[in-house]
Order: sequence, then C-alpha cells, then structure tokens
Amino acid sequence: MKVLVIVAHPSRASFNHAIAAACLRVLTANGHEVIAHDLYEEQFNPLLPYGEFSKGAVLPAEIQRHCNEVSQADGIIIVHPNWWGQPPAILKGWVDRVIRPGVAYEFLEGDKGEGVPRGLLKAKSAIIFNTSNTESTREETLFGDPLEAIWKNCIFALCGVLTIHRRMFNIVVTSSEAERKGWLAEVAATIDRFFPKGLNQQAMQPNRQVR
Repeated sequence: MKVLVIVAHPSRASFNHAIAAACLRVLTANGHEVIAHDLYEEQFNPLLPYGEFSKGAVLPAEIQRHCNEVSQADGIIIVHPNWWGQPPAILKGWVDRVIRPGVAYEFLEGDKGEGVPRGLLKAKSAIIFNTSNTESTREETLFGDPLEAIWKNCIFALCGVLTIHRRMFNIVVTSSEAERKGWLAEVAATIDRFFPKGLNQQAMQPNRQVR
C-alpha cells in the first residue's frame, strides 16, 4: 500500500514528531510505500492564491506533486497539535491548496457548487493523531471537540474516505516518560492494525520517501 504521512509541528523535538516517527517505523516494517512530509521543515507555503481557486487551474509543481500524492494514497495519516481547536495554520493551508476540487472531491454535472460534493480520494482509511493540553471532558463538553468535526465530517468523510480514526493524546505538557512511551506503543499498534503486513494483494518493498 501507498501511505501518505503529514506532520505539522514546528519543533523536531515535539511529541508530534515522535508520533510520526513511530508511524514511519511500523509502515516501513510492514512493507508499505511511505511518502512523508514535514510541512514546517519543508517550509510549505500555506497561502492559497486566487489563481488556484478553479478546478482546472495550473498549479505550481510542488502543489501538483502534493495533489498527486494524496490522490494516489491508499491511506493517509495526519499528525498535529490542537491549537485553539484547529490545526496549525500551515496544515490548514495544506488542506486549502491540496484537498481541492478535481483531486479530493467534485460536484456533479450541473451543480454550481451549492450542493453536496462527491468524494474522489482513493484512500480507504485516514488516521489523525492529535496532541493537546486540554483535558478530554473539558474539550468535549465546553468546546465540542472541533477537531473531530473538522477531520471526520468536514474533510475526510466528504472526500470519500470510509474509515476515519482519530486519537487525541493529552495532557502532553504534564505527561510522564512512561505515559509517552505508552502512547507511542498505542500509535504503533494502531498503525499495525490499519496497515498490517500483507494488506495489499501484491507484495511491495519498503520505499520510504521523505520530502
């Protein structure tokens, strides 16, 4: 299988990067082709220019590459912190520029954009790992868990992904080393469950691509 991994955190020493590294280890060990992007390391430009709005727009080479990768992926993994109930701006910009019409969704013929789109993504599974310093009950009762709505309802379900799994790890700032080790073990087990060895019908050699 071809699995796309996106991590969005400015610190390489963050727990988010530890999560992403755990994902890459298991995916590679299980024989999957991995394409990984560290958006901050790559200095991804999150600003969506007006010229990219239309479905048939000619895209910059970098954005076209991202579009090709997300459209060809059999699975997608997103790793990011909870900032004000939202993804970091750089990841929101990645969604704006890459999860675009003609790539991730389309409107039916005759629909001018006011209707419900049809999902185009090939991926059958999407996994989102989040970190937070807000206690779970407070996040759900006071804030309504906005990241759940964003990733499940507003993005991946709308784009045709059938299986969506999201896990929030908290409270990171006061977590112990033992807790973090346990969380990373859970990450590894989750990846192994969704993307096990031999999941694809044709044998694939590990081919980690990190840009």
